[in-house]
Amino acid sequence: MSAYLGAENEQVLLMESVSKVRRWILRDGRSIRSVSRETGLSRNTIRKYVQDASPPSYRRQAGPVRHKLCDGYDVRLQALYEQDLKRARRERRTALKLYEQLVLEGYTGSYSPVQRFIRDLKRADTASGDGFIPLQFLAGDALQFDWSEEHVVLGGIARKVRVAHFRLCYSRKPFVVAYPGEAQEMVLDAFVRALAFYGGVVRRVIIDNPKTMVTYVSRSKDRVFHPRFLALMNHYAMEPVACTPASGWEKGQVENQVQFLRGRLFTPELAFEDLGTLNDWLQLRREDLASRRHPDQQDRTIAEVFADERAALRALGRAFDGYVEKTVRVRSTCLVQYDSNRYSVPSRFAGQPVSLRAYAARIVLISGREIIAEHDRHFTRNVSYFEPWHYVPLLSRKPGALRDGAPFVDWQLPDAMRRIRDHYMQGKGGDREFVDLLMLAQDHGMEVVAMACEQAVEQNTLRLSAIVNLINRLVEPVIVPLGRRYDYPQLTLRPQADCKRYETLCMRAREAAV
Repeated sequence: MSAYLGAENEQVLLMESVSKVRRWILRDGRSIRSVSRETGLSRNTIRKYVQDASPPSYRRQAGPVRHKLCDGYDVRLQALYEQDLKRARRERRTALKLYEQLVLEGYTGSYSPVQRFIRDLKRADTASGDGFIPLQFLAGDALQFDWSEEHVVLGGIARKVRVAHFRLCYSRKPFVVAYPGEAQEMVLDAFVRALAFYGGVVRRVIIDNPKTMVTYVSRSKDRVFHPRFLALMNHYAMEPVACTPASGWEKGQVENQVQFLRGRLFTPELAFEDLGTLNDWLQLRREDLASRRHPDQQDRTIAEVFADERAALRALGRAFDGYVEKTVRVRSTCLVQYDSNRYSVPSRFAGQPVSLRAYAARIVLISGREIIAEHDRHFTRNVSYFEPWHYVPLLSRKPGALRDGAPFVDWQLPDAMRRIRDHYMQGKGGDREFVDLLMLAQDHGMEVVAMACEQAVEQNTLRLSAIVNLINRLVEPVIVPLGRRYDYPQLTLRPQADCKRYETLCMRAREAAV
């Protein structure tokens, strides 16, 4: 299988092996010797895996390949299936026959997507009352996860949000948090928040098969997990369990929670100022939901059962750093692009490659080991977000850009500095003087320059030389004079005049010169 999957998936298989070793030792308490005998790995290698949770890194060289069925053939396949429903049962074509028909019409994909598509259509049409086997879980054993799409009003605008649902299988304790989408970094952030909310770690996580978690499902149902999701599991020593495709009953608790909370929380449509206030409200409702009766232990609430399960959870430890990283090149405009928007970096990095770490709510830019910029993440489209101080060094060569430069249009300066800027801009060469003042802010700090500007406005001395003098007064050390005369240092020996000492020094100087 590894030969088929290629180098990337071989790396992921190695990460799965590391995760399994960590679970055996950290969770199950097995000895290093027994794990070494079973896996064939050296003890030093196993110790390294246990001590360091960071996985081997891998960077995708090419984008994921979409199924050919998505290129319009899914509509055609559904039309062929609906045509067959009007025929007698014995005249209906099998999934293989429908696949052959699509191939004649130009379809170049494999048979598996067609088979799954027809199977889903048949299940939707039959609506058969298939029975299911009820599942039972031990305390601290499993956590189920799923996404849902909900409609809310944020800031007066109707929007779709994605809600991450978690449910502890033993106590039924729910956790929900809303995001703008289902991107990889939002999956990681949701898990970090959920585990912090529960205050511990379970043995297993039961999930679906989204591309942010499972990158490949073979015909034998083997899974290849996404490297970053596997790094999350490895960090907390949890075992990921992916359900069989189209078998939602394997995580039926969270599936039922999605439907229940949609009617309980999101109907009628909620209205909030922004996503943050929505999540604050959901946090309050989570505690209310835990006050309901437990479905299996009717004499106790979910919160009471959760108190017992929490004792069975493993210690949480430090939180996982849930970001997605990529290398980007800084444009000549000192901007980098991510997810349809652009963010500024200091001008000295123009034209250089930097690392961009995307979190659920912020963007962090790194060069080497230095964090060079940090922005709140925005989910608009085709908008540039500037930090004006990133462009100030360029103003020394292009001071005229201060008037019409995009980063400086809505720059929120302190009131005194804004008044001085408006005063300078009225005269010829005023932009150059204000640029010099901004350079002083970079050297001495914004607080010092803002304080000096306030004093200049109070004294009505707005000239640059006067402001520079005020800045120097603020940054120069203050020498406090001694209050009483006898506090000054006193001589213990009275000095005596001795000209021979001077002659001796002169003689030594002449000898050294020779």
